[in-house]
Amino acid sequence: MTLSPHEPDRTPDHKTGSYNGSSPGNHNSSAHFVAQVALLAALALIFSYVEALIPYNPGIPGIKLGIANVVTVIALYKFSAKEAAAVSLIRIVIAGLLFTGLFGMLYSLAGAALSLAGMILLKKTGLFSVIGVSMAAGVLHNMGQLLVAAALIEDLRIFFYYPVLMFSGIIAGILVGIISVFILRAIPAR
Repeated sequence: MTLSPHEPDRTPDHKTGSYNGSSPGNHNSSAHFVAQVALLAALALIFSYVEALIPYNPGIPGIKLGIANVVTVIALYKFSAKEAAAVSLIRIVIAGLLFTGLFGMLYSLAGAALSLAGMILLKKTGLFSVIGVSMAAGVLHNMGQLLVAAALIEDLRIFFYYPVLMFSGIIAGILVGIISVFILRAIPAR
């Protein structure tokens, strides 16, 4: 049997019961990536739904805990930035279609893009704990949402609301970070 340079060796490996190049321990396959992202995105979507059911109203619009972000933090620290971004995007789009609508999806996408970029950069420095990175993400998420709101209403006075959102982002980020630390400690090493 001849193989082209682009075709993998598909001979069976009798020890593992799989074909060469596709062993059960191969975590780089696209199927493994898709399955992992789908599982994490489903978990994040469940958290989004649960949070939508919680009847808390601090009297200030736009403030929520963001427990679905726990899954994004875990994906970033346990897997990769690519998986964290995929999980976040899938969750936001599906939650937007099911719960929050087009504008909710737009606000969430802006907040998630800014917060994820910040988390990736801060994590790479190695100077911040998981809680510190999560706290910064909470603040950046609210900033992203505020930027979209300012663009939509075309009024910069909305930024007077940022100190309230910054404080709530700090609190929510710390709580999400603490939860993430406990979960990360409980997950066995790969």
